[in-house]
Amino acid sequence: MSAALLYGLVILSAIAHSIWNALVKSAGDRTLTMVAIRVAGLTLGLCALPFVDWPAPESWTWLGLTALVQFGYYALLIRSYGVGDMSVVYPLARGVAPVLTAIVAALAIGESLNTAQLAAVGLISLGIMALSFGAGASGEAIGFALATGVSVATYSFFSGLGVRAAGTVLGFQACLEIVNGLGMVAYALATRRGALLSYARRHGAVGLLAGAISVVGFLAFLAAAQHLPLGPVVAMRETSVIFGAVLGTLVLKEGFGIRRIVASIFVVGGIALLAFAA
Repeated sequence: MSAALLYGLVILSAIAHSIWNALVKSAGDRTLTMVAIRVAGLTLGLCALPFVDWPAPESWTWLGLTALVQFGYYALLIRSYGVGDMSVVYPLARGVAPVLTAIVAALAIGESLNTAQLAAVGLISLGIMALSFGAGASGEAIGFALATGVSVATYSFFSGLGVRAAGTVLGFQACLEIVNGLGMVAYALATRRGALLSYARRHGAVGLLAGAISVVGFLAFLAAAQHLPLGPVVAMRETSVIFGAVLGTLVLKEGFGIRRIVASIFVVGGIALLAFAA
């Protein structure tokens, strides 16, 4: 695939991510909605497993670490949406990830970025973080959003290394979805067994739809991460905050003022710089 097509997959991943996050934020029971999302992933992973290559043993440690961090990410995201608006939590959580991932990739695996790429990552991150400040940005919401952002950077880094070591995007994704799905189902059975049937009847379809969107989006991210530098890939994926801001305006009835428009222009400018610098 060409670099342009791979970056297009990252944009697809960004759109998908903003959609399922909006569905979680608007859900009456965010925990069980997250469980439903992972059940969809579990189902798709089990269906795909017989038809994909098994990931190389060298990737299993990375797969386990990715799943472990993602469990923490789900918990932090649910808590963040419980104490803050999507227009505050989402951009801040996603905004810190590109910077952290680029730094870790440079320090841990020697993945260097040229000056233009560094400027693009910085511009995107500044625009994303600027979207998070204003009315409704309580200290608790910002704290949980930052913690969520750290978890995003961590699992993005681990999964990027894992899919490279696995030798197969689809095989790594299928196994990761199965591990995550089984973990979330076990959690639901242990803590929310009595509410499962009622939730499935009333909201199960929406949760499963969000899950399918989540799987497609993350698969697009992994396909790009297999060939492109992790810092720029994660940075471009975090442009999902633009789509999230639009969804917050149209669906969740949150404001989209001049400050957010200017911040979004910074993000788009960073995308353009990143594309030309690749």
